[in-house]
Amino acid sequence: MSTSAFRFSFILSSCLMASTAYSAVNFEKDLLPAMTKKCMDCHKAPHVENGQKKEPKAGLRLDASWAILKGGENGPVLTPGAPDKSSIYESVTLPKDEDGHMPSKGEDLTKEEIALLKTWIQEGANFGGWIGSVEGMPAGAMTESVKPYKPRPHDLFYAALEKEVKPLSDDALAKAKAAGAQVSPVKVESPLVRVDFLTGVSKCDDEKVAAILPLKENIVQLDLGRTIITDGALKTIAQMPRLVLLDLRQTKITDAGLESLVGLKKLESLNLHGTEITDAGLKHLAKIKSLKKVHLWQSKATKPGVKQLSAAIPGIKVSIE
Repeated sequence: MSTSAFRFSFILSSCLMASTAYSAVNFEKDLLPAMTKKCMDCHKAPHVENGQKKEPKAGLRLDASWAILKGGENGPVLTPGAPDKSSIYESVTLPKDEDGHMPSKGEDLTKEEIALLKTWIQEGANFGGWIGSVEGMPAGAMTESVKPYKPRPHDLFYAALEKEVKPLSDDALAKAKAAGAQVSPVKVESPLVRVDFLTGVSKCDDEKVAAILPLKENIVQLDLGRTIITDGALKTIAQMPRLVLLDLRQTKITDAGLESLVGLKKLESLNLHGTEITDAGLKHLAKIKSLKKVHLWQSKATKPGVKQLSAAIPGIKVSIE
């Protein structure tokens, strides 16, 4: 090993150590062989193959520790200490038929390998002394330390909502899907879900919304934008105790219907863009003290009405233009 390579190895092993505690997973021994076999063909330094230059897929290289930390064209893929914030982990846990599942071709990681990856990230994503390829390595890459994950306020908020919430049953998910709903977890391994009808907005009516009621304890985000719902759907939505984000843009709901939402104690964001909502409806919203954002572009609400809403809920952000 050259003097410069040795120096790089020493710096890396010092900077990438998330803690001095014993690490149960040795990256180079326990994870690298599987990644080399199943991932590296698509995620290594640019090279010539069959006479053509081949770039790493999505700009992500997995053949070096500094490259993994750098991430790809979509940003970082690794957040030490937080598997649910690391797309490198999320991608291997997605169902094989979903976009984003990795590896996209060839042999999948085994359950044991996925478990090791999760544990390694939880322990701080320590690469030990492994550097990997130095081809294309930017100056200063080896002196960047790994910063442990610090939960954002919203992450902590969702974590609190997860308490005492059970994962949805396959039967409940199947019935929601049959009604045209798309259901997805808000983060990896969370029982909390996001629901929308984006692939069938013209068919989503009050009855379809009623069909997702069995999911009410788990729904935190609901997108009904551009659907054909009426105020009747809002009575169903009123039964979702953990609802945080609600999109009702370009629907036919009325001022009277908004009264049904007054009991939603966790609701923070409400999109009423392109609706017939007036200042009368804003008086109902003024009773939802948890609200932080309301979108009213192209609605019938006025600036004086918005001013009254803002006075009723200090700190709320209301966009009307």
